[in-house]
Amino acid sequence: MSKPDLTAPSDPALAPGEARCPGPSMQDILDGDGDNPPAAMRQQAYTFLGDEDLPFARYIDPEFETQELERLWPNVWQWACREEHIPDPGDRYVYDVGHHSVLVVRGADLVVRAFINSCPHRGMKFAAEGSRGVRRANIRCPFHGMSWNLDGTLREVPCRWDFPHVSEENFGLDEVACDTWGGFVFIHMGENPPTLASQLEVMPEHFKLWPMDDRYVALHTEKVLPANWKMAMEAFLEAWHVLETHAQAVYTAADANAQYDIFGKHVSRFIHAVGVPSPHIRQEVSEATLFGKLGRDPAALPEGASARAEHARLLRDELGAAFGTDLSGVSTTEMMDSIEYFLFPNAFFFPGINIRLCYRFRPLGPDECLHEILVLQPLPASGERPPPATPIRLGVEDSYTTVPGFALAEILDQDTENLKLQRDGAKASRKGAQTLGNYQEARIRQLHLTLDEYLSR
Repeated sequence: MSKPDLTAPSDPALAPGEARCPGPSMQDILDGDGDNPPAAMRQQAYTFLGDEDLPFARYIDPEFETQELERLWPNVWQWACREEHIPDPGDRYVYDVGHHSVLVVRGADLVVRAFINSCPHRGMKFAAEGSRGVRRANIRCPFHGMSWNLDGTLREVPCRWDFPHVSEENFGLDEVACDTWGGFVFIHMGENPPTLASQLEVMPEHFKLWPMDDRYVALHTEKVLPANWKMAMEAFLEAWHVLETHAQAVYTAADANAQYDIFGKHVSRFIHAVGVPSPHIRQEVSEATLFGKLGRDPAALPEGASARAEHARLLRDELGAAFGTDLSGVSTTEMMDSIEYFLFPNAFFFPGINIRLCYRFRPLGPDECLHEILVLQPLPASGERPPPATPIRLGVEDSYTTVPGFALAEILDQDTENLKLQRDGAKASRKGAQTLGNYQEARIRQLHLTLDEYLSR
């Protein structure tokens, strides 16, 4: 049976956004698994959002970044740290984005609070970006020694006699909104912020099945990428670049079959099947060949068995033993697929088991950004939480392969190699804009629509 030509134009009778890759959909693949994936995996939510070009100035113009720093970052909820980073009273974590800096602190009453990381005396930062877990009984300025209680109230002013104009009422720390979800601490620097739940949209309901607070940080990388934070982030909002960028994965990644969902202004998702060949492959791929591409012995595949199903079965046993937890009830798609939720403005959450990641991206100027990856591993059956992994910092030229035991290192290096070329190509462009696909790149368009709403406020 001949396979459809994926380079042929779509049916002109279809309305914009209606065209889909020929062949099985992600929902067809889930039907074939036959193991009742969660209801959240059966939801579909796509709306055509337009097909206008997006100007490259949104990525390369320093003035555009200035607008983001003034209007976006102070006025949106963003994940600052994990609760496990500050487990005890006096523990702290510094979260910076651009020139904004927030000090997250666990109080003596165990309440998590967040303060602008700036001493009201002379503006000194209480701690530098990257500071974490430094247990102290109070918040003390390293310049002159003024100190505040962990709830932000004034504690002590050396030479208090020289400050008759300072009082407990007018010299407390500048507190910002703080809330938690799924083991993550979120902060919002704006006045009268909306609830965190309103920005999370469908995520609390969907993630009831995948409680992220029942996981711990097993690996943490921080890498400088050679591109604007949005440009770098958008590489992870679509799967169809697998064909060219990650060509080694086409036998095991159903790239063009991926499902894209836009649940609201702040939350979108893709579901990208693993263990299913790309529809771009013209020849038939046997189950034994597919099993081998998944890293298994083709001869070990039981007769008549599905390579995808057998790989998932083996992963349940292997990862269950490695994590010290029971994975026997986890569906095939949860076990092995790339299930990725994006939370505006900069966070990605993968609730699956084999692909168990969280990402975030922060600007380091128009041409660079910081990409953080957390591997969130299920807690062992004992419930004992290991301490969070110490971050591994990588520069622009450093390879992910230098990170011990990081299975995705080669793929991430390939993504990184694209970024400098994309950044420089955007600057060289005479067209001055990018043209997006209606379906596979719809999450990128939604990102910019939501960004524009914040910038126009």
